[in-house]
Formats: sequence, structure tokens, C-alpha cells
Amino acid sequence: MISDTLTAALENGTVSMDGMTNTPGTNYTTILVLRELESHAVFTTNGQDADIASLSVVGDDSSIEYSPGLMFMRKQTGSDRRMGKAIQRELLEYDRPDSMEVNDMNPQSVESALYGSAASGDDDVDIGVTSRVMYDTAFTVRDASACIDEKFQNAPGEGYAKGSRSTIREPDFFEPGTLFPCAITLRDATPAEVAFVAAITKRNKRYGAATTRLGRVKNHILGVYTGSEEGPSNRELTANVITAFAADGEQTLSDVVQAPALDVAQACEYVKDAYEAACENEIAQEPVDEETVSELLSLAADDELQAVLEAQQPRSEAFIDGAIDTDGN
Repeated sequence: MISDTLTAALENGTVSMDGMTNTPGTNYTTILVLRELESHAVFTTNGQDADIASLSVVGDDSSIEYSPGLMFMRKQTGSDRRMGKAIQRELLEYDRPDSMEVNDMNPQSVESALYGSAASGDDDVDIGVTSRVMYDTAFTVRDASACIDEKFQNAPGEGYAKGSRSTIREPDFFEPGTLFPCAITLRDATPAEVAFVAAITKRNKRYGAATTRLGRVKNHILGVYTGSEEGPSNRELTANVITAFAADGEQTLSDVVQAPALDVAQACEYVKDAYEAACENEIAQEPVDEETVSELLSLAADDELQAVLEAQQPRSEAFIDGAIDTDGN
């Protein structure tokens, strides 16, 4: 269950269990994450080519343009939502099923009330719900040329003798060890909903295409922050990580983005430092102490998480019922 200590620690960025309303407020809780690929992964929108951007990074005495690979928000939210619904099915019982299919979403479930749902056409609950969990595109710390591999293979068939065949190009593969600094921000969430998202982040280990064979990811949860506004962007965090590697290792910015590999422990430290520096200088958020973060993550175990979801479920139902009444449906 959510302890009074944990509730108090998250108070500046959450709403109370009975304080959920359909009117948006300014209560933000951010879970800071470094995603580390532990196997090859495919992140693409056209089924073939990796998504790549062009960004500038400005250091103390130099600047560069580099081309990071992208992990679009859809690649993150889709995987996390599937994990959340799977956890929910395992730990809760519903009279009405809840799935990722548009017409089969149950807006009154904990997951759909938090992550959002489309209007289902159901006469009793014909309402769409806006997500209160905010993701953003994540950028690789290294240049695409250093962390994306183009692979080719033939498809010869199984016969002993065969004629010539054209080469078939595989999708672009992100290499193991690729790092993506990420911030996941909840708006007007309850402490129980924060615990649910933290559990999903901790337990989810597959992202991108072909996840039965690829896309193994380790989500390093670096901290939790609360306040009255959203924190720095993934782009800002990534740029600051690059400049930190260059400053501490006496490397150029180009050396960092073209490196064959980067130290994960150092990257975790730099991501956290960058986020907290932004909070100290320009963002109205404060870090939650490490003991509280450990308590929050301990709720990811099935027994603990089941109790958390069971406590949240009637509040989610009441929240949606109140929204329906307000909307006039």
C-alpha cells in the first residue's frame, strides 16, 4: 500500500486519491530514466529506416551538429501501455475487459483512466479520456553513424541448389549499449498512479519492433521529481550528457558522439546531474529523496502493486463517472 510517508513526499506533484477532477491542474511528477539497449532494437516508422534528427550541441568552447537516432514517443507509450494492461489483467478483475483495441478500451480502468482512451461507442461510457502521462521523443547520446548498423542478408531458400537472388536489406538496427535519456511526466496523478507508472517502467524490458527477438531494454530509474511545472526536455538532457562526457573525459564533443561505447554508470550520473541542475536554475521541480524513491519502486512487486491498484480502482471509476456527468453524457 501507499504509505503516509510516500504520499507526503509526492504531495507537491500529485493530487489526493479523492481529489481527482476533470479540471487540469499544475501538479507534475517526473520519473527520470536512462534507457539502455541490451540487444539490437528496431525503431522505425517506415518499416525500414531508423528515424534520425539533426541537433546542435554547444559546449564551453565549441559546438557541433550531430545526427542522433530517435526513439519516438509512440515506441515508448505503446510498449508501456501493453505492459500496464497486462499487469492490470493479472492483478485486477473487471466486469468489462480492457485492451489496446479502440472499441475495447475500458475508460474506467486504472490504466485507461491514466493513459487515456478513445470513445468506445458504448452507451454507458461513451467518452474519450486524455492521457495524463506525458512522453517525448528520446535521442541517442551518440551519433546515428556510431550506434545504428545497416545489415544485409540473402534469402536463399532451403533447397541444395538455387539460382541467384537479389540481396534483401534488413531494417536499421540500433546497437546494444545505445543510450536514451528520458523523462516520463505525470500530470494531476495520484500517488498510486505514480507507483503504477514506476512499476511499468521498472518491469517493461522490450521496446520497438520484433520484440520476441529484439528490443531488450534496461530502464535505469534515476530519480523522481515533483513540482508545479514540467521538467527539462529529453533533447536538453541529451545535449547536457554529451557536454558532461566531453568535459570530464577531456574529449571533444565529436569524440563523444562518435565513441564506440559510453560508460553507462557515468551516463546515469550525468543525466541526473543535468536534470537537477535545471531544477535548481529554471524549473519549478524538486527531487524526491532516494529513500522515498526506493519505497516507490518496492511497490512494483505483485502483492504490493495489487493492493495499490485495488485502492486506486474505485477512484478511477469515480473520476470517469464525474467526467461523464460534467460532459453531460
